[in-house]
Amino acid sequence: MKDSNDQSISALPNVELPIGWSLTKINDIVDYDGLFKDGDWVESKDQDPNGNVRLIQLADIGDGFYRNKSDRFLTYDKAIELNCSFLESEDILIARMPDPLGRTCIFPGDPKPCVTAVDVCIVRTGKQGANHNWLMYIVNSPDFRTTIESLQSGSTRKRISRKNLSKIEFPLPPLPEQRRIVTKIEELFTQLDAGVSALEKSRAQLKRYRQSVLKAAVEGKLTEEWRRSHPDVEPASVLLERIEREREKSGRGRHKKLQPLDVSELPELPVEWEWTRLDFLAALKGGITKDSKRKSNNSRSIPYLRVANVQRGFLDLREIKEIEAPKSVISELLLEPGDILFTEGGDRDKLGRGWIWQGELPECIHQNHVFRARLYSNDVSNKFVSWFGNTYGQRYFMREGKQTTNLASINLTKLRGFPVSLPPKEEQKEIVSEIECRLSVADQTEANLEANLRRAARLRQSILKKAFRGELMPQDPSDEPASVLLERIRMERSQARPINNRGQARRGRGRPRKTAAVQTELI
Repeated sequence: MKDSNDQSISALPNVELPIGWSLTKINDIVDYDGLFKDGDWVESKDQDPNGNVRLIQLADIGDGFYRNKSDRFLTYDKAIELNCSFLESEDILIARMPDPLGRTCIFPGDPKPCVTAVDVCIVRTGKQGANHNWLMYIVNSPDFRTTIESLQSGSTRKRISRKNLSKIEFPLPPLPEQRRIVTKIEELFTQLDAGVSALEKSRAQLKRYRQSVLKAAVEGKLTEEWRRSHPDVEPASVLLERIEREREKSGRGRHKKLQPLDVSELPELPVEWEWTRLDFLAALKGGITKDSKRKSNNSRSIPYLRVANVQRGFLDLREIKEIEAPKSVISELLLEPGDILFTEGGDRDKLGRGWIWQGELPECIHQNHVFRARLYSNDVSNKFVSWFGNTYGQRYFMREGKQTTNLASINLTKLRGFPVSLPPKEEQKEIVSEIECRLSVADQTEANLEANLRRAARLRQSILKKAFRGELMPQDPSDEPASVLLERIRMERSQARPINNRGQARRGRGRPRKTAAVQTELI
């Protein structure tokens, strides 16, 4: 396992090593009975869902933890035919592709024999090699991770080669100190994990609180006391009559007669409220289609909203793309402040999610997977309608959506028929005020939670950084220096028989013998 590449890249340049530490590379800390190699090239045609060998993939590798997510298999005979390397418990798995690049975990073992994919690097330091957990923490440390990023290759799919991994030079503490460092890291991480768990629990409770506020609002429960103190408010039935007149007057309501709304299975509303259809309240419009994107002499580029931009209760405008469209199409699809947006496709539980365009850009249109609803009357709150769509509407859109193999969708007809509960004009204002007041408190609480979670992540990285630099634990002068460990590994490797891909000494020609784990599985 001699490193044929003499080039070294330090993960920690210009830092004085603690007493007893040595600079090394992954190749140098793998004993004769260990491995440092890529996983195996197992193609789809090689796999078998009924196979007795599990294929560990990139999805299984977390940043310091094993995810156990994949569900791919092959037969033992196929694994032998492909000369696969069988994993052992405590093997270190390094992801050679994002995200993040170079993330590393310990393989805990599996009831079935396992191999891994080619984009995963296996490190098995062996009986006399470096401590596995220590090496995992070092590879996941900020300095090592930064060095990995500097050695990545690929234009669209970034990766780190095993050859480049083998170039990275890092400090190696004495073996007893490695164990002490691991114990201290795990002690500190256990405390951090408890704090993070409490923060995430609070965040989940906050999410449920938001949902309960919105649900109570659109059902009229949030303003029960307000209604009792305002008995003479104009009922929603009068508001609907006024909207109908405004629809006809605006000209946007000139279409076929609206279908009556069947309210027999809809929840009962407060006395002053009314059920209505979305298309009675607003003019609906689909977005730019493939045909309408064709260039013409008067085409120009313009920003447009995609499904990814329209979230449930907010717009994510961090990445806005542009599209070439004729001026006539732009004029027709140009968003106006106050327009309510609904998503048309995606996962079934995300159908119909949306929020309000508030003129964040001077000009913007929307794609055909985002519907626009433009209210006929200013006496209807666009926020109330959007909140209603994001709460009660979830059940409606999931029920009425059409499911294909990989995608769910709703059409414009279903959106037009979406039942909306309509409170009186004055009560809408009160509802919006109540929601915004309560959600602003929730937003501030969530901001504090997120800040604490980021602080915990930084602290985790700080712990690893200190461990990497010898600052986490005091050195013990009685420890055998790391240089002695490295020399012993070098000598044992030079005297040992060659090792095959299953970490066994080769016994000459013929079929490799099965490991104990594999023999147990096949009995």
